Amino acid sequence: CNLQPKDAAKMPESAWKLLFYTLSWSYGIYLLFFTDYPFFYDPPSVFYDWKKGMDVPTDIAIAYLLQCSFYGHSIYATAYMDTWRKDSVVMLLHHVVTLTLIAFSYAFSRAWRARGLPGAGARAGGGCAGSGASPGIPVGPFNPPCSLCPGRFWFRLYWFPLKVLYATCYSSLQSVPNIPFYFFFNALLLVLTLMNIYWFLYIVLFVAKVLMGQMKEVNDVREYDVEVSKK
Repeated sequence: CNLQPKDAAKMPESAWKLLFYTLSWSYGIYLLFFTDYPFFYDPPSVFYDWKKGMDVPTDIAIAYLLQCSFYGHSIYATAYMDTWRKDSVVMLLHHVVTLTLIAFSYAFSRAWRARGLPGAGARAGGGCAGSGASPGIPVGPFNPPCSLCPGRFWFRLYWFPLKVLYATCYSSLQSVPNIPFYFFFNALLLVLTLMNIYWFLYIVLFVAKVLMGQMKEVNDVREYDVEVSKK
């Protein structure tokens, strides 16, 4: 493929993330549109008829397992294996927040079935650094795994707040006034939203440099001028 040495070094990281994001996003699409779950069209429905002791459905439990495994690995990979970038510290924080959100939502799901939605929200809204020159490839049913997709703003900064945050911050209290762990989970989701904005600014910066002729080739704007390939 005649890749430059620095691009060849990033190829395993990019290929792995592309593979996982594609599979994860596809499975999220299956859960949202090819099952009986009404979460996409009626997000507050996850709080309807809530009662303690509800089990996590097997297909959603599989999604929890896949996501927890990936983000657990990603914490180690970002710190010790991946190319170190300007946003790597934020990336580590993202992985920790996302893993905490998903793991605790599963742990509390037997007491609160609706935690399946915040778990999906973490996969959907949590932007994480992507492959090659892309400023970030998010994962989840609300965001397709494609580099610099015009729909990224729509999925991460419109649908995610409209469908996930609205349901968890507002609708949850309407259905269950004394809903447990309200502030804990919503604080994590809001932190992920701030990270979505942060990574979107990298995309804006990238597009601005291209339009102003400041970039002669496609480069990752998150990388340092003198690249340090390993920490």
